[in-house]
Amino acid sequence: METLVWVVHVLTAVVLIGLVLMQHGKGADMGAAFGTGSAGSLFGSSGSANFLSRSTAVAATLFFITSLSLTYIYSHPAQQQGVMDKVSPAATQAAPVAPAAIPADGSKSNDIPK
Repeated sequence: METLVWVVHVLTAVVLIGLVLMQHGKGADMGAAFGTGSAGSLFGSSGSANFLSRSTAVAATLFFITSLSLTYIYSHPAQQQGVMDKVSPAATQAAPVAPAAIPADGSKSNDIPK
């Protein structure tokens, strides 16, 4: 999951940089406002948003979401569990061994020949 968020984050950053660099700046129309060009206002025409500006807004929103997701992932680390961490403690304890029955004649084992 973390790797997927990182990939989307980096790709979104590259797309966002490209979209910002392709857009026409509002400062470029300022010279036209004082001279022969026709601009809507001092800071350029403020028409409806075009495809590039809408795409930039979508990419910026996606970049913001992935940034918050990465912050959440790293602030709540997952606990590392090994194979033995999943076994309950009762299953890992040795079963109690019953004491061997002592024969009536006092010998310790009936398996040893006399």
